[in-house]
Amino acid sequence: MTRLSETHRRINAEIAQEKAGALGRAGERLEAALAHVVTVGGRLDAATDSGEEARLLGEYETARARALHARLALLIQREAVGLRHHRVVNQQFPEPPRRAAGRRPPRT
Repeated sequence: MTRLSETHRRINAEIAQEKAGALGRAGERLEAALAHVVTVGGRLDAATDSGEEARLLGEYETARARALHARLALLIQREAVGLRHHRVVNQQFPEPPRRAAGRRPPRT
């Protein structure tokens, strides 16, 4: 193998590593955002008065918006590395549901 082709191979390997790392970080950010949504949703379910419920509902919607943004970032990152089918993402990381005051989500 020539020196030039070896250098080219190493650079391509480094690029592939960086792509994989960026994809992994995007997935980790989404997991963290979804975990926060679940945490806030649990606190919302346990709210005892309407003032607390309204505050937590706002916090939930903010957390949900952040999770949707993180999910979109993951989908974009997947597209950037050539992964065009997102069925796995849809199954593994479904969008968090919208919530409304006084309504509890269905138990599954």
